[in-house]
Amino acid sequence: MLDRVAGQLEHYMDLLSARQKLVASNIANADTPGYHAQDIDFQSEFQNAAGIPRTIDVDGLQVKNDGNNVSLDRESRLLAENALRFQLASQLLRSQIREVRSAIQEGKNS
Repeated sequence: MLDRVAGQLEHYMDLLSARQKLVASNIANADTPGYHAQDIDFQSEFQNAAGIPRTIDVDGLQVKNDGNNVSLDRESRLLAENALRFQLASQLLRSQIREVRSAIQEGKNS
């Protein structure tokens, strides 16, 4: 049971890590003419579980005169959201590990 849950949490955390890198890249290129913000489609990537996530162009963002569409407000929100998701996934994984340790300890004491 732990292997399946831990594997899914690990994949989820890998996606969060990849998204964090993309958001950081978007912020770094906020003033690069013609740069378009990138993101990850979490739903399809989590179901796909193929390894390296595919990036998508973010639609619906205002394009500046230089062709750049990075929104610092959006990227800052994504950084905060991503950090919260990663923290939650870490807590869930730690909880699973504690349960297994507890079961092992109870087995030793029997």
